[in-house]
Amino acid sequence: MRRDFAMAATADSPRHMTTLGGHTIDRESTLIPRLYRDRELLAWLGDVSSLAAVEVADPLERHVLNILHRPGDTHGAHTDDYPLALVLFIEAPADPADGGLLHYTPRSGALDALDATAERAHHRSGDGYLLRADTTAHRVTALRRPGIRRTVLNFAYTTPDRQRARTSTASALYAP
Repeated sequence: MRRDFAMAATADSPRHMTTLGGHTIDRESTLIPRLYRDRELLAWLGDVSSLAAVEVADPLERHVLNILHRPGDTHGAHTDDYPLALVLFIEAPADPADGGLLHYTPRSGALDALDATAERAHHRSGDGYLLRADTTAHRVTALRRPGIRRTVLNFAYTTPDRQRARTSTASALYAP
């Protein structure tokens, strides 16, 4: 489903993308939910992050597909409701000049820091990263030309005491 809006709390943080929410993925795929729930993956996430990583209870947010495929498509500045995001690249612009770059500020949720002190990362198809998404401000830069795509599968994980989302961005991004 196509989404074109700016978050109310951060009016300068546009979201222009096509999304597929976890509830649809659960209905249409057996592989993705099985990978998401893999016990060895959960154990590895816990070891790497030093958190008691568990599945997100909300089926909408467990695993989502975000597709940037038009010039100007972007996933604006934000922090996530849940602590861990494992992001897997299905497609990515080959040239960093084409956009689709991750900007992030480790250990800072300040969205305005993205303009001054953000780290930048270019990814290729087949790459992945694990992000402490609730305490790291992050965004994806806009695509700069037609004919390129950035498609990622995002697995969200939480801790046993953090099953409720702090905000309701999921319904704006992923609900039908």
